[in-house]
Amino acid sequence: MVSGAVWVANEDGASLSVIDAATNTVVTSVKGVEGPHNVQVSPDSRTVWAVSGHDSMAVMLDAGTLALHGVVPTGAAPAHVIVTLDGKTTYTTNGADGTVTAIDAATMKPLATIPVGEGPHGLRPSPDGRWIYVANVSGNTLSVIDTSANTKVADIEVGKAPAQVAFSPDGRFVYASINAEDALVKVDVQTREVVGRVMVGDGPIQTYVSPDNRYVLVANQGTKERPGTTVSVIDTTSFTVARTVETGQGAHGVVVDPSSRHAYVTNLYGNDVAVLDLNELRVVGRIPVGDKPNGISFSTVPVSEQAPVTIELPEGQGIGDQGHGGDGH
Repeated sequence: MVSGAVWVANEDGASLSVIDAATNTVVTSVKGVEGPHNVQVSPDSRTVWAVSGHDSMAVMLDAGTLALHGVVPTGAAPAHVIVTLDGKTTYTTNGADGTVTAIDAATMKPLATIPVGEGPHGLRPSPDGRWIYVANVSGNTLSVIDTSANTKVADIEVGKAPAQVAFSPDGRFVYASINAEDALVKVDVQTREVVGRVMVGDGPIQTYVSPDNRYVLVANQGTKERPGTTVSVIDTTSFTVARTVETGQGAHGVVVDPSSRHAYVTNLYGNDVAVLDLNELRVVGRIPVGDKPNGISFSTVPVSEQAPVTIELPEGQGIGDQGHGGDGH
């Protein structure tokens, strides 16, 4: 079996669920972060970051002990958080003010506020660490950030309401889910042009490339009134849908373990995580988690079964209750 921990942000549950990847069971939870829209394990799996859309802050935890390392104020209504491959810099998208915050992970201080497109949502670093690509869900572009200068250097037109991006392991391509057009596009990183497009399910949100570069997975969330229930599995070679797998109500977050054996999908309206076997392309497990599970991330550091942990955040760190708009992105 796969070894490690799967971290899940329960946005309406003010908690993070921790799943043992070997047993597919929740072993503990971390409480005390209001409105955690997204969670991200650092590349070395030593720390875990979450954003509070409620309090406009980023929070860092120790992945092994679950202790609070520190908090950093962000812009208004942070949506996603990522950590660069060297672990030195963290970036958050601030959905309500059209910016990205760059954070020094060592000092836990903001380094820069970077204007991007409208409604920045998902973001990911390129494998070589040179670029951050940001999906602007209230617009139609991906913004490109140069990490050496922490400035935006380009906007790429991709389609209406891009929600998240995912790089191929070799860094040649970036894929973007186009929420309002039920599509996934493929962008050439060198030319910054769209070179492919494939139709997927209703309201695609998060997307993830398997580490073996075999598949791109797209979670089709749909809407609260008409939830999507599937993940589109796209063959990277042919850029066609290999299979559409039923995963649960409001499929949202996606992560794949480092061995490319299992994908884990949060179901926003089902309050559970589906485990998808990527060899058989079928669901082999379903794990109940907290209320409105949203972001999801994989850690190679297992967490032992223990009582829930509650962290106490310092008062006055965020910039007030901005809310997240409840859009389900």
